[in-house]
Amino acid sequence: MLRFHFNIYDGEDYLDKDGFELSSWEQARHEAIRLAGEIFQHTAGKISLGEDWRMEFTDEKGLILFRLDFTVLDAAAVPSRML
Repeated sequence: MLRFHFNIYDGEDYLDKDGFELSSWEQARHEAIRLAGEIFQHTAGKISLGEDWRMEFTDEKGLILFRLDFTVLDAAAVPSRML
């Protein structure tokens, strides 16, 4: 088993000090996407417009293997009074 970490940055740093033991980086990638979906499902009302959110997926040495980036932006078609 390999140990992977899922660090989250959204204005504050949430560093995964314990990590997860998974059999491959492909399994870890799947888990990162699932975990991001779960986080958004439970905190959707707390994510503000214009706020950047990212999850970095690292190995046990801290090497970033991939990252997920999400940004919510106002569309020009939406008047600010509607937000």
